[in-house]
Amino acid sequence: MRAAIELSWTAAGRTSPNPAVGALVFDADGRVCGAGTTAPPGGPHAEAAALAQAGERARGGTAVVTLEPCDHTGRTGPCSRALIEAGVARVVFAVADPTAQASGGAETLRRAGVEVVGGVSAADVEAGPLRPWLHRQRTGRPQVTLKTAATIDGRVAAPDGTSRWITGEAARAEVHERRARVDAILVGTGTVLADDPALTARHPDGSLRGHQPLRVVVGDRPVPAGSRILDTAARTLIVPGHDPAAVLARLADTCCDVQVEGGPRLAGAFLGAGLVDRIEHYLAPAVLGDGRAAVEGVGARTIADLRRFRLRGPVRALGDDLLLTYDRVTGQ
Repeated sequence: MRAAIELSWTAAGRTSPNPAVGALVFDADGRVCGAGTTAPPGGPHAEAAALAQAGERARGGTAVVTLEPCDHTGRTGPCSRALIEAGVARVVFAVADPTAQASGGAETLRRAGVEVVGGVSAADVEAGPLRPWLHRQRTGRPQVTLKTAATIDGRVAAPDGTSRWITGEAARAEVHERRARVDAILVGTGTVLADDPALTARHPDGSLRGHQPLRVVVGDRPVPAGSRILDTAARTLIVPGHDPAAVLARLADTCCDVQVEGGPRLAGAFLGAGLVDRIEHYLAPAVLGDGRAAVEGVGARTIADLRRFRLRGPVRALGDDLLLTYDRVTGQ
C-alpha cells in the first residue's frame, strides 16, 4: 500500500474532479505485473491502467488500490467489473468510496468470489493525495491551503513594498513542487499589480513542469494586458469581487485542491471566512521590523477571535528556512 500511495502522488493535481488513485497488480506469485494511476478526466481509472499493463498475469493475483474500486459506469466502466473479468483473486484497498454514485465496488467483488480486504493504511491514504478529493466530497468545496512566506517577525514585504526574496532557493523550489500538485493558485489583483507573478510551476532551471495549475486572480481592479499571469504558460481565470465563498463556488466543479498565495488581504479574507483548511508557512531567518504583515483584515477584535491551527508532522528545514504545516482545528 505504501508503494501505491507513492504512485498516487504522481497523479496529484492532474485528475480533478476525480480522485488521485494509485493501483498495483501482483501476479499469483506475488510479483508486481501492473501499475497505474488515475488519468485526467475521461481517461482510465488507476485499476484499469494497472490491469492493462498486467494482462493475463493478473489472473489469480492481487490488486492493491488506495481507494475502493468504483462500481458505476460513467465515462469509463466500473473498476469492480474490470477486476472480476481480469480474474483477480484478491483486492486490497485503503479507503471506502464515500460517494453514493461510485461506492459498492467491494460488495460487488465479494459477490463474485473475490477476497476483499479494506481499510489498509487508511489514515496514510486519507492524509495523502486523496485528502483534497475526500474534503470536497465532505464539504462540497475544494480544500484550501494558505501559503505564506515571512520573516521571523511575520513580515512579507518591506515598507517600500519590496518582497523578493524573503526565502532562499530551497524553499522556493519546494513551492514549485507544491504548485505542480495543486489544481489552482489564487492571488489578488494587488499581488498581480505589485509583483507581476507568473504563478507557474517551474523546475530549478526555469523550465515549465508538466502540470500547470489554473491561475486565479481575485478582485475588481483590471489586470494589465502585458501581465505575465496572462501569458500562454497556463490557463488563467479572473474572478471579480472579494467573496472567498463565491470564488470557491466557481472552482467547485473542477478543482479539489487550491492554494492561496497572496496577498495579505486575500489571505485575511479566506481566514476570516473560515475557509482555510491548511497553512504552509515558510519562515525565513530574517527580521524587517516594519512592513506588511503576512495576513491583514481577518476581522479579529479580541484574543477570543484567534483562528486555531495545529502543527502537522515534523518541521522541515529547507536550507536556512523552515516549512511549518498546520491543519485547522476542528470547529475553527
